[in-house]
Amino acid sequence: MSQSNVAYQIMWNRLISVVEEQAQALVRTAFSTSVREAGDLSAGVYDREGQMLAQAVTGTPGHVNAMADAVAHFIRRIGRETMYDGDVYITNDPWEGTGHLHDITMVTPSFYNNELVGFFACTAHIVDIGGRGFGADAQSVYEEGLYIPILKFADRGKVDETLTRIIRGNVREPDQLIGDIYALATCNEIGHRRLVDMMEEFGLRDLDGIAAFILDNSRRATLDAINALPRTSAEGSMTMDGFDTPITLKVNVRVEQDRIVTDFAGTSGVDKKGINCPLVYTKAYACYALKVAIAPEIPNNAASLAPFEVTAPEGTIVNALHPAPVALRHIVGHFVPDAVFDAFDKIVPGLVPAEGAGCLCNFQVSLRPRTDAPAPPDARRAEVLTFNSGGSGARPGHDGMNATAFPSGVMTMPIEATEHAGPVIIWRKELRPDSGGAGKMRGGLGQYMDVGAREGHEFDIQAMFDRGDHPARGRRGGAAGAQTRIAQDDGTPMRLKGKQFVAHGRRVEMAFPGGAGYGDPSERAPEQVKRDLARGYISAEAAARDYGLSADDIAEVEALVRRGETL
Repeated sequence: MSQSNVAYQIMWNRLISVVEEQAQALVRTAFSTSVREAGDLSAGVYDREGQMLAQAVTGTPGHVNAMADAVAHFIRRIGRETMYDGDVYITNDPWEGTGHLHDITMVTPSFYNNELVGFFACTAHIVDIGGRGFGADAQSVYEEGLYIPILKFADRGKVDETLTRIIRGNVREPDQLIGDIYALATCNEIGHRRLVDMMEEFGLRDLDGIAAFILDNSRRATLDAINALPRTSAEGSMTMDGFDTPITLKVNVRVEQDRIVTDFAGTSGVDKKGINCPLVYTKAYACYALKVAIAPEIPNNAASLAPFEVTAPEGTIVNALHPAPVALRHIVGHFVPDAVFDAFDKIVPGLVPAEGAGCLCNFQVSLRPRTDAPAPPDARRAEVLTFNSGGSGARPGHDGMNATAFPSGVMTMPIEATEHAGPVIIWRKELRPDSGGAGKMRGGLGQYMDVGAREGHEFDIQAMFDRGDHPARGRRGGAAGAQTRIAQDDGTPMRLKGKQFVAHGRRVEMAFPGGAGYGDPSERAPEQVKRDLARGYISAEAAARDYGLSADDIAEVEALVRRGETL
């Protein structure tokens, strides 16, 4: 039946709410803390051609934008002629999923009146997939864990028990992983049920009409935003720590009629360790950077992403081919937006933020009973993954956000949830004063975090950090953010990446990086400096050194704080 534009707009909004409910169902039912507490997931609905129509607000750009291309791979591998009602498909292929083995992507065909009308897909980061564990130490993808090609997890409603036995036999936390897989399958089913409700309410036989409306309007709005930009190009670059040697990302952003081409020619080659990034993940974050800069209000779907074209030479660290190790592909991928912004700022000045912490400040702790002496009977093995963040970069009109993950958008895990997952103790977790770069707009603060184990345990820590030698760079005269530091509590230095042993009784002390400032610090309003001093974001020394705050003003603020008053 014919539908009006108003009705289609209502249906579009309904689809977005459908996939948000799909994502929230996954959050509520997942076993892994990375999903339940950090929201490291994605959910979306697709038309029968495999084009993404809507994505959940909950989730990460790396998952969602990479997953946008994944359903087409499932259609090609499974074959439409062998798709049935009740099927559920699965993979963790880094090059046809979302970039590394630790992400499980599941796709469910959606049938209505015995006809295929679309697909639901979701992705979740799982804590363990076997192999060496989540870290950078592998030298090929074969070492990084169990590979699950695109195949049927369920065929017409019947789960493949052989597959589940293989999975269970290859991972450290089998119940947790199988639980997550069922949660993924269930959230797709929730999406399907809500879609059927919508179709019945609006009298739809298929999604062709609403799909055309969504994609046509999204394409037109995105092209309008692109065509309003200057037709020019610019170069950008940035250097990050890497594993053993620094990595340079080079990018050319070129604005053309109806498209923006982002080319990473000149970027460093593939690394020997597991920090390489498949092109699908690079593309996800390059598209995200430009989309938030010029078209943030346009919902994410296949048409709004299509005009952002991303290329990179094969064999570069942003287009790593099989069998390159890719477990920590997020370390490189999360820096892609800052490299793209470095170029885009030269095309449209005064729009994009200063650099931030970039990659997440994650670490995984592998705990076990102590081996240097008898362990208590309740000592046990456990894998605990925790997501954390440094500060984001200052924006042209706003300070950077403290301890907030940009560009990934995942949430920091609560201490209570982390300690509940295993015999780990978080001894300290607090904002890091003076870590945000000075500027007219101050960079967001990083944080301090100290971790240890309960009595009777030792552990390996998988460090996944950067910004040790290459802090976030300021923009338009802003100062750099603070660098990352990591050491044991006895002063033993530690590497920013890789598995490292921590003996019984020792702690690891970490200081996560701050975001950079934007604009000349001398232009920051004195009241903002006083407020930062009162809140403990900056020290009295920094207030005087970086912003020129007088001794009298500093004394006034300190007196207010002592009296318990606020600015």
